[in-house]
Amino acid sequence: MDRLQGSAWQYVAEVLHAEDLPMIAAHALVDGHDSPALRELAGLSRRSDAAEIREVYVQALDELDIHLPDEETAGRRLLVSLAFGLVRRELSPKEVTDRLSTVAAHTQEETQFLSIAAEYSEWIGPDDLPAWEHDLQAAARSLAVSTDLDPSIPVQVSLPE
Repeated sequence: MDRLQGSAWQYVAEVLHAEDLPMIAAHALVDGHDSPALRELAGLSRRSDAAEIREVYVQALDELDIHLPDEETAGRRLLVSLAFGLVRRELSPKEVTDRLSTVAAHTQEETQFLSIAAEYSEWIGPDDLPAWEHDLQAAARSLAVSTDLDPSIPVQVSLPE
């Protein structure tokens, strides 16, 4: 899956913000994608009207025959991406919990990962934190080996304004 296709599920899962989309479009042009709306999007400023950016982004995807997934699929991809990020040590357990949004789990492994992640609280005691992190790592490994979803596109991190 290339970067632009990966952006579609991230957009639906709301881990990409409108201000990130022009740069994604610029990278997509460099990667060899091209369409009038993609060029227009790449030329927009991060500070352009968010509704306009989103409209041009969706138009660019349509012109390139890239379909936006439904919210359920996007949420599942987010879960898998976070699990792989944790397994690969690209994300900490705390970063995983910070990036979770409302998602639906479909498999036992997705449900387990989501439920353990949801147990985190900033008030978790220092004696309980290592056990929680261990359980989350184990659930992430289980999800990573059992999923049929493509983990190759990591979750984007929005740049601070």
